[in-house]
Amino acid sequence: MKPFPIDLGAYQRITLNASNSTLTDEQRASLMANIQLCRDAIVFFTATGAARGVGGHTGGPYDTVPEVIIMDALFRGDADNYVPVFFDEAGHRAATQYLMAALNGDFPAEHLMEYRAAHAHLPGHPELGLTPGVKFSSGRLGHMWSYVNGVSIANSGKVLFCLGSDGSQQEGNDAEAARFAVAQNLNVKLIIDDNDVTIAGHPSQYLPGFSIAKTLAGHGLTVLEGDGENIDDLYQRICTAIHTDGPVAVINKRPMCPGIVGLEGSNHGHDVAPVKVAVEYLETRGQQAAADHLKAIKAPKNDAVFLGSSDKWDANRNVFGDAVVTILDRMNAAERVEKIRVIDSDLEGSCGLSKIRNAHPEVFISSGIMERSNFSAAAGFGMAAGKQGIFATFSAFLEMVISEITMARLNNSNVLCHFSHSGVDDMADNTCHFGLNNLFADNGLSDGYATHLYFPADPLQMRACLETIFFNPGLRFIFSTRSKVPSILNTDGQEYFGGDYKFVSGKDEIIREGTQGYIVSFGETLYRALDAVERLKQEGIDVGLINKPTLNVIDEEMIVKIGHSPMVLVVEAYNRKTGLGSRLGTWLLERGLAPKYAHLGSYQEGCGGLWEQYPHQGIDPAGIMAKIRDLLKT
Repeated sequence: MKPFPIDLGAYQRITLNASNSTLTDEQRASLMANIQLCRDAIVFFTATGAARGVGGHTGGPYDTVPEVIIMDALFRGDADNYVPVFFDEAGHRAATQYLMAALNGDFPAEHLMEYRAAHAHLPGHPELGLTPGVKFSSGRLGHMWSYVNGVSIANSGKVLFCLGSDGSQQEGNDAEAARFAVAQNLNVKLIIDDNDVTIAGHPSQYLPGFSIAKTLAGHGLTVLEGDGENIDDLYQRICTAIHTDGPVAVINKRPMCPGIVGLEGSNHGHDVAPVKVAVEYLETRGQQAAADHLKAIKAPKNDAVFLGSSDKWDANRNVFGDAVVTILDRMNAAERVEKIRVIDSDLEGSCGLSKIRNAHPEVFISSGIMERSNFSAAAGFGMAAGKQGIFATFSAFLEMVISEITMARLNNSNVLCHFSHSGVDDMADNTCHFGLNNLFADNGLSDGYATHLYFPADPLQMRACLETIFFNPGLRFIFSTRSKVPSILNTDGQEYFGGDYKFVSGKDEIIREGTQGYIVSFGETLYRALDAVERLKQEGIDVGLINKPTLNVIDEEMIVKIGHSPMVLVVEAYNRKTGLGSRLGTWLLERGLAPKYAHLGSYQEGCGGLWEQYPHQGIDPAGIMAKIRDLLKT
């Protein structure tokens, strides 16, 4: 591996003691040198993720370098006074943890250039036990403060820092954490990057009236607000926080990505710096070797050819938005406003909702990172017959709204929910962002209000599904992946879900017939299972394939058909403990059907990267074919 092109050996391991809140000229110069060095390094190695196509979240780690460098010097100067961990509840700031681990010698600096790559152990969110030097798993945004409260109780008398953000502070968890910290007078110091930027825009615009300082003061915290780029003021406020009894919030105002031309102040800085922007920044900073390295990176490609699918690929998460717009276009403006409301949770570009906002802003609400509230608001709008609330976010966050789903069901609400980023495909953010437990949405009683779970297999089926279910009453959950998917073809090479195809809720579909058993699959796993089926048929193994786009409804005709076959294998990317496979076997046995049965699903922590997650879980075509061969041997 090539050497890291920025000399991290230049990092100055200074010590600071909070008993003196005024920096000397020498200390200030050392801090400023360290800040610039670390910011250059972060821009560089996160941009390697951009060059390889795995993303990387440059902005948050870049912004918070000053406070992290001060914390590092404080830990070194008075170690016994602190729990020396850079706890951070903005999980996507993984680059902070990896840079500090490299600086501390936990792994070679060169390894940073494999940021987010498959099997590199540097995923998009830090994971305890996976990466040397990482001391905690950050999980999803806004989940750490409450956890740090508990760590504080276990380390009475010591100061704990928790890095936060204006995005993480929008989560309801933090309101509860604030009240607990104040009530227990915990020595937790929140260091909050308030850059007025989240994924979809600016909190000052979509949440007018929201003030982190006023909110936390209202909970009882001492609040110290100032300029995060003024190193003297920042250091003084951190020292004051350390010497103030109980929880304190040090709120640091700054634009997103200060000093990066093309990103400063923009929500585009939230994710990874584009290669062009990073190269220009590094060249301006005199880091030519780093810029040259970025220019030379070639993004890896998945060259696999999948039999039974077309060469046309599209992202179902975006097709969802297009399909909804098509339906809304057929309504007049007054009818749309009366019957429809779309509520976003800062992920409109990732879930297809931006398509709806652009076409019909009159029904769209840009809201913050507060999934529970936003889901419930959509459900409340859909309480009356004929009204539809529409809600969307990542599938990993479905677990956060389980109670709200129950309340919506008890109130007979009509909600169309789109949970994108299901499964593991293309998920460089790794384990905490896997959408594995989506069947938790079906948590009502058998006689409860209608709840249907749908996972269309390709863009044509996504459109057909929405045309069928859009105006249906009840709770409807549609799932999609981060990755693109190809169109499924029939045995004549034509688009299976094209032409006059009509989606029928609750009906399974025969994609391929087979005499030796059937694979049951859905979503983005279907085209991989189809490839396995076609290749097995070439080997003389005649296995069929069933698509189950309605996940939680039993198709009695189809279950009898597969139940009388020699073998059934469920293949999915969902959690092997909680997915379709854990249910289908029971459904078969309840009907006295007992074919050879097995199921494949996600069962271990991720490996980073993109499509590499599939073979890692053993659910790629090779893994499916191997399991079929094993089943037919026994």
